[in-house]
Amino acid sequence: MPEEAKNKRLTDIGPHDFHDYLPPVIKKNYGKWAYHEILDAGSMVHVAESGDKLYTVRVGSPRLVSGSFVRDLCDLADKYCSGYLRFTTRNNVEFLLEDEKNIEPLKQDIAKLGLAAGGIGNVVANIVHTQGWVHCHTSASDASGVVKSVMDDLYGYFVEEKLPAKVRIAFACCLNMCGSVASSDIAILGTHRKPPRINQERLLNLCEIPSTIAACPTNSIRPDTQDGKQTLRINEETCVFCGSCYTVCPAMPIADPATDGLSIWVGGKVSNARTKPTFSKLVIPFIPNDPPRWPKVVEAVKTILDAYKEGAESGERVVEWIERIGWPRFFKITGFKFTKYHVDDFRLAETTMNYSSHTRL
Repeated sequence: MPEEAKNKRLTDIGPHDFHDYLPPVIKKNYGKWAYHEILDAGSMVHVAESGDKLYTVRVGSPRLVSGSFVRDLCDLADKYCSGYLRFTTRNNVEFLLEDEKNIEPLKQDIAKLGLAAGGIGNVVANIVHTQGWVHCHTSASDASGVVKSVMDDLYGYFVEEKLPAKVRIAFACCLNMCGSVASSDIAILGTHRKPPRINQERLLNLCEIPSTIAACPTNSIRPDTQDGKQTLRINEETCVFCGSCYTVCPAMPIADPATDGLSIWVGGKVSNARTKPTFSKLVIPFIPNDPPRWPKVVEAVKTILDAYKEGAESGERVVEWIERIGWPRFFKITGFKFTKYHVDDFRLAETTMNYSSHTRL
């Protein structure tokens, strides 16, 4: 932020200017980086037009961390890189070093903390995930437990380049998908299978009828009366079990331990290299929750990854490999069953639904 703009600020509310926290080498060469090279699965170097170099060591970390964990990371940053580190959107920690000689000592100290350097290049990236049972009110499954179980099994793919291309895995604990499920190569999605239950006794004390109706993305909630009292009714034919109504109305819980579980999706990506961005598609409609290690989920993800590793060409993302061999071939290779739930017959999306009073011609 220019100094003139800083001086004109009338409040200190809001984030600080990020330029204030950049390492000196980045400030010096801002916007003038020539290229970068991957040194190994856990480190890379960016080279500026001036010849200056910035080394990055990427470390996988949990999404939910303790204060002592953060202090340990900061101690390493103070020791090796003048206190500079950053957290990525996929829950990685990146240490930013100017001296190449500090890379190996840093990795050794990282290993002493029980952490691993990796996630760079043609590897399985650290899993981005939501809160799950720890915090999320609409969760159909745990997040940290499933992710821990999956990454324990895929550890070798995180620390060593063994794949044709980068593989991004995501987890979201419900249909609202705040965990990049729609745009990841392999995705695990928490799935509710029954509509919300309306607690008539608490409804009027806890909920506003208009805002609850408006919260439904498929217009499946309608006003109703019961014994002369105002209430709501749910159209189960159009309900998609997302739990958005429960967010604004605590009298409409959707979680059900007897029927909640997980589904597996593949083929999403944001990158427009080689092919256009794509949304992920369903491959396994439902897997029951099986804590604490979710073996069926781990097995499904490993099956997809092994088949991809075996059949994909160099540089092919998961969706590119599938589209080259065809979806029927994909289901045959993985052994997953194709069912009626794979047929996309949903017709209540924003593109096909008239939300307003305007006439659609």
